[in-house]
This record gives sequence, structure tokens and C-alpha cells, in this order.
Amino acid sequence: MTQPQSRRLAAVQAPVIPIVGRWTAGAPGTISLGQGVVSYQPPKEAIDAAKSFGATLPDHRYGPVEGLPALVEAIGRKLETENRIALDGSRVVVTAGGNQAFMNAVLAITDPEDEVILPAPYYFNHEMAIVIAGANAVAVPTTESYQLDLRAIENAITRRTRAVVTVSPNNPTGAVYPESDLRAVNALCRDHGILHIHDEAYEYFTYGVAHFSPGSIAGAAAHTISLYSLSKAYGMASWRIGYMVIPSALDEAVNKIQDTILICPPAVSQHAAVAALAVGSSYAASHVARLDETRQTIFAALNQPDVPCDVPVSLGAFYYLLRVHSRMDSMTLTERLINEHRVATIPGSAFADPSPCSIRISYGALDAGTILEGTRRLVDGLRALAG
Repeated sequence: MTQPQSRRLAAVQAPVIPIVGRWTAGAPGTISLGQGVVSYQPPKEAIDAAKSFGATLPDHRYGPVEGLPALVEAIGRKLETENRIALDGSRVVVTAGGNQAFMNAVLAITDPEDEVILPAPYYFNHEMAIVIAGANAVAVPTTESYQLDLRAIENAITRRTRAVVTVSPNNPTGAVYPESDLRAVNALCRDHGILHIHDEAYEYFTYGVAHFSPGSIAGAAAHTISLYSLSKAYGMASWRIGYMVIPSALDEAVNKIQDTILICPPAVSQHAAVAALAVGSSYAASHVARLDETRQTIFAALNQPDVPCDVPVSLGAFYYLLRVHSRMDSMTLTERLINEHRVATIPGSAFADPSPCSIRISYGALDAGTILEGTRRLVDGLRALAG
């Protein structure tokens, strides 16, 4: 008799990106406004560093669990100069992408049936990680503009709460949380003796608003976990390099998790990451102006009076989460947009959006001409299918 999968894993939602990917593959010519990646490759310096890797025997052996010293040091300099995060009382751990950093954090701080608060709509892999760990994801509402509802967060805290998660700039909404709100969440976590997990994967992608790192708050090191990724900023999604800043008290726990799951981050990717960080944030900044133009073009197209959707303002990342005026559920709408209009989006239900029907679009991965054609197909599809 075949042993069934664990009940814990059976409760985890199916990853939506592969589902939409299969639908897209079955509809040749579809333009994807789905997966959140950028249209550019890593800087030349990073690629050159990878090409030069492997000439010596130590390149092919296990490295330190927390990451190569050269990369850890480069990250420390970046955190201090850009994020204003001093590493007194905290530690950097290099991970295989931002998702592993989040998984490390959840495994380190939760026991079965503990709770982690997620403002909704939320990044679906965060919820999946919490359930995989045997904890409970507690969704709390956000405002009409997808900003944090501080009272809802506080009211959701119980004796089983271990952390509040914030993501800014946000996936899936593109919302950027103001410094005052992030300071308020951080203080709330401090006062309740819980962790503030803050994901900054899109830190460089803001449009006319400032990015703020709550890990920079005086006294925050003991109750703040900050997560980062090179996937978006440096076009290094497949290289799987991220990092986390953790309180020193979690050092032993994260070391156990990292050593068990990964042993050490891939050395070739770390060498490339050192070179990428040496190029610096200007690399992402050189692409942000084009993304901003695309963002505004899409907003104008979707805000035409006869397009049946509401488009909350997005000032960060490269996403819009549209509330569609439709009696269809979001999965059905997504599938029909692909099959009938050859444009792919991601259903809002995957992000626990409470709206009856919503879809997320990403405008980071394509050239301007393809984006315009994809937006035209989306507008035509919404006019034909919604309402």
C-alpha cells in the first residue's frame, strides 16, 4: 500500500505559478503578465565572476554554513550604508534565495500550532512556508489601498503569535508602507515579545516614495528579522541568492536549519553575488525609470471608464492587483484570459485577496512593446469576459 502524503503537506495550497505556466504553455502565443521577474540579466561583472569560478580545488568544496566571508562582509557594508542597519546584536546568513530565508525564519521561531500574522493579500509562498512548518497563518485585512491596518494586526495577536510579517514594497499589490506604519508594527512586536519579519526583496523598486528598513530602528535588532534577495535587483532569479539578518539569539536555530537543508549556499552564485554588490544599487536604479513609464502606461490603460476593474495605486515593485467586476472566480477568469485572449495573469485568490475576483499582473519581465500588446489583450479580455 502506498503511504499517503502527510496531512500537513496536504493542507498546503498548490503553487499557482506552475498551474498558470501549464495553461500558458497550452495556449501558444500567450503573453505572460504573470511571474514576477525582471527583463534584464545580471551585471557583466557578476557573469564574469561566475565564469572565473572553479579554477581551484577549494571552489568545489563545502563552504561556511552562513556564507562565504567575502559575501557576508559585502552584505554587511551594504546594510550599513543603504539600509542603515548596524549588525550589533544581529547576524547575516546567506540563503538560497529569499524564500529559503523566510523558511529558515519560520522554522526557527515557531512550534506546531503557533501563529504568524500575514496582512492580506499576501505572498502565497509565505503562507505555504508557515503551513509546511506546522504553524498557522493568520490573515488580517489591509485597507482599500492595500496599506497596513494597524488595529487589525494588533487585534490578531494572541498568546500563540510568534511573528508579524510585512512585505514592502509589496508582492502582490505594489503598495509601499510608510515609515510611520513600519515603525508602529515594529514597536507592536517589541511590546508583545514577538518577531517582526520584514521582506525587502523589492527595496530598489519604488516610484516617488521612500523605502524604509525597520531593522534600522534603534533597539530593533533583538526582535527583527530582515529578508533580502538578489533575484530582482540584479536579475539573478535562477542563481538563488538571498540573505537574512537575524537576532543573535536565533543564531543556533538558523544554523541547524541551514546546515540540514542547504549545508552551504552555492559557492558559484556567491562569487557572482560579491561582484553584483560591488556594482551596487545603481544597477537596479538604471532600470527603474523604464519600469515607472510602463507602470504609468498600464495604469492609464486599465483606468479607462469602460474597463471593468478597480486599480489601486501601486508605488513599488512591478505589480498591480486588479479588482475585477466579475461574477467569475479569479482562477476561472485567469484560465479564460489565457485561452480566449492569449494573456496570462495570476489569480488573486492565490494571495488570499478577499475580493470576489481579482488578478495580479507583473510588468517587470517584458520589453515595452510586448507589455503594451499584453495590456491591450488584457483590456479587451476584461471588457469581453467581466461585467
